[in-house]
Amino acid sequence: MEIREAISLFLQHLQVEKGVSRTTIENYKEDLKLFLDYFNETKTTDDLMIQQIAEFIQKEGEDNKAASTILRRYSCLKNFFTFLVGEGLIEADIPEFEKPKKDKKLPLVVSNEDVEALLESPDMTKESGQRDRAMLEVMYATGLRVSELISLQFKNVDFPGKIITVFGKGNKQRSVPVSSFALEYLSKYIDGVRKKNPGHGSNYLFLNKQGHPVSRVYFFKQVKHYEMTAGIDDAISPHTLRHCFATHLLENGAELRAVQEMLGHSKISTTQVYTQVSTKRIMSAYDRYSSRK
Repeated sequence: MEIREAISLFLQHLQVEKGVSRTTIENYKEDLKLFLDYFNETKTTDDLMIQQIAEFIQKEGEDNKAASTILRRYSCLKNFFTFLVGEGLIEADIPEFEKPKKDKKLPLVVSNEDVEALLESPDMTKESGQRDRAMLEVMYATGLRVSELISLQFKNVDFPGKIITVFGKGNKQRSVPVSSFALEYLSKYIDGVRKKNPGHGSNYLFLNKQGHPVSRVYFFKQVKHYEMTAGIDDAISPHTLRHCFATHLLENGAELRAVQEMLGHSKISTTQVYTQVSTKRIMSAYDRYSSRK
């Protein structure tokens, strides 16, 4: 079979039978294109050899590609070859090849001062500024994921009880306490500019000027804008506020289990990374103090 036809069948199999996301399929499509560009004499499935996987992965390493990228391309090729074996298009035993270990990067956390500068950046004389300030305050006060923030509805917020309830990964429900300070900005937005929004009847809290829920892409762009306005040197994203929420809680004596529950992490090891960030920040401050003595 022509190799490009085989790839088409493989991608169709991923989409229809496996329910793989569009993003993963696009990534796999690009990975397979690079693989074929490298082995440009491979025209049909008969030309494929298992050793090509190892050779391609080795070449990616020599090109200093990120470990995460190499691991994804390895997974793509292994799944592709496994699919071809299952379809009877090739005969092969697929061994485990040596893979690079994925780098564990500590999450970016900025100082309390930078967080405060970011939160104060929206122009409160503008309707969008009042909404964005409420979004930023709620996100930093609760550690919500971006998807959880933009999906918030009125029913999710218990103003008297100061609790926000969300459905996180795996549709798991959790309730997170929220400060009176953040709720104050949220109330001002709801009772003010939101009532004049064309979508004021919507169940969703945060709306764009057309009355539709604010998108992830738009909020990301707004955070980048406020980063520049605040003069913050680090390249931050909405998720940075979630990292800051966790780290700043731990720095102020919060228990690891409590932070795990508020973040909605299924494993405590996922939350423990923030203890490393917190320790690193404390030692950095100590080093600066010591250098002045």
